[in-house]
Amino acid sequence: MPNILPYFCISKDNGSYLLRLLKQKEFEMNLKDNGVLSKNGVSFVVPFALITSCFALWGFANDVTTPMVKAFSKIFRMSVTEGALVQVAFYLGYFAMAFPAALFIQKYSFKAGVLVGLSLYAAGTLLFLPAKAAGIYPPFLLAYFVMTCGLSFLETSCNPYIYCMGSEETATRRLNLAQAFNPIGALAGMFVAMHFVQARMSPTDSLSRMTMPEQEFDLVKAHDLGVLIQPYVFIGAVIIILAVAVRMVKMPMDGDTHATQGILSSLREIVRMRNYREGVVAQFFYVGAQVTCWTFIIQYGTRVFMEEGLDERGAEMLSQKYNIAALVLFTCSRFICTWFLKYVQPGRLLEVLAVVAAALAGGAILLTGRSGLYCLVGVSGCMSLMFPTIYGIALHGLGDRVKVGGAGLIMSILGGSVFTPLQAAIIDTHATVLGLPATNVSFIVPFVCFTVVAAYGHRAFARQNIAHE
Repeated sequence: MPNILPYFCISKDNGSYLLRLLKQKEFEMNLKDNGVLSKNGVSFVVPFALITSCFALWGFANDVTTPMVKAFSKIFRMSVTEGALVQVAFYLGYFAMAFPAALFIQKYSFKAGVLVGLSLYAAGTLLFLPAKAAGIYPPFLLAYFVMTCGLSFLETSCNPYIYCMGSEETATRRLNLAQAFNPIGALAGMFVAMHFVQARMSPTDSLSRMTMPEQEFDLVKAHDLGVLIQPYVFIGAVIIILAVAVRMVKMPMDGDTHATQGILSSLREIVRMRNYREGVVAQFFYVGAQVTCWTFIIQYGTRVFMEEGLDERGAEMLSQKYNIAALVLFTCSRFICTWFLKYVQPGRLLEVLAVVAAALAGGAILLTGRSGLYCLVGVSGCMSLMFPTIYGIALHGLGDRVKVGGAGLIMSILGGSVFTPLQAAIIDTHATVLGLPATNVSFIVPFVCFTVVAAYGHRAFARQNIAHE
């Protein structure tokens, strides 16, 4: 995987993280001469820009939603487990729509898949309006599910489409370039969640809400729901504008998606491949670890800071700052780890990162103060390259069956639905184990997930070395 640091870096300017273009002349030469964004004399600069914006949009959706577990728990006076149903609905959409999306783009085109994805994404965000009017929890879960059905369509369509927008020799560089915009969108989502949702919600804490008279509570709930839906409605409008732009712009190679083999026969073949099967399992556990670490860092930090004397709202806001710091580290680490891939085999690097992540998760379990919170921030530095590395290792050797294989790996995002409520249930026990709070103990879930990823990295490294002997 090539190093893309010569082209882009993240810099801080007036408190915002901006993408700055470096080595302009060298970058332009690569675009024109090396087929980074051209193929057979056809330029893909405009299509690339439009499709790449989708990477930022699904990054925004993922990370504006993470703090909503805590928000919904307060708004509807629910347990952490019930609040975690937000993540269940969110990641269930990925699972449900990955293979239908693969079938769709195989029959029609990448562009059609992108348009369906954007349409479902926009529909899901706009469903927050009637959900707010209803004032009950289930319609919000439906909105999240519809929204992520769209995200599943987008991820299944955009990744292979970006791959095709130039020469095969530059495909990995092109994909990394597009994926660099995902954490930018994620950072924007976290920033919006903190400053436009958490900061504007009623300061009334969870305990006071439980004892409020029903009429007074309904007013607080209506206010908070009105605040919560605003970023979703806004991004829905942006998505509609993007969908119109994609529809109007001519996209070269719209229909160049057909494989030589049917999807079912391809699926039967690839499930027999041990490397692929284990990759799907590893991705399932990795996504579970990522979602739980980023979701429950809010609960973890809230406990720590309330013990230090902050009120609940202040503790939540400060915890979200740590969550943003974790994502900044995740973004920077992605570039650093990409550089390491020039010298370290992917399986070995995956194994090392997963072992360090498991050790840091262990620190989050055993350390009860801010030190444990620092460990959770450090975990993000290890997670940065796990998803694309597992993705690349698992698809190795699949040939023209990569579309089907990619759909299976997108389905494994279901791990976010499975492990989040499991960890939430541990937190809700409020039990103390060997003097450790339930919030700390709950991080045994990502600890186990990282050990599974480490085992896959080790086995992939061993298989690669055997193949070279």
